[in-house]
Amino acid sequence: MCRPLCQELNLPQTAFDILMFLANNPAYRTASDIVEVRKLKANLVSVNVDRLVREGYLTRQTVDGDRRKVELICTDRASDVISRGQQLQRSFMDQLLAGMDANTRSILNNVVHVMEDNIDNILNSQHTGGQHE
Repeated sequence: MCRPLCQELNLPQTAFDILMFLANNPAYRTASDIVEVRKLKANLVSVNVDRLVREGYLTRQTVDGDRRKVELICTDRASDVISRGQQLQRSFMDQLLAGMDANTRSILNNVVHVMEDNIDNILNSQHTGGQHE
């Protein structure tokens, strides 16, 4: 559903996803947050963040003067992209959940959260030499 908007804006899907992630998850502000939470490869995040900064959608801001701690801040230029992207996300969710009552949606939400936790546990186990390799 995002492809036409990405094409119109000449933004790769990953760059668009990074903007949307930062806008929708204000607690996460760094490239390493994106890598950790979205499970994207660091080099892919780096290349797309560089592009977003170059094109004026993001700025980098150091934290407490420590050049190793850099937050990514969405600019005014990103506002329209984010607004349109959030509308697409709402439309997608409305279509995906059409015909489900509130109770079913709640159950589905709980199931998805359990599955996310299980996936995180599997991935963490792989990184620490667990049996899920």
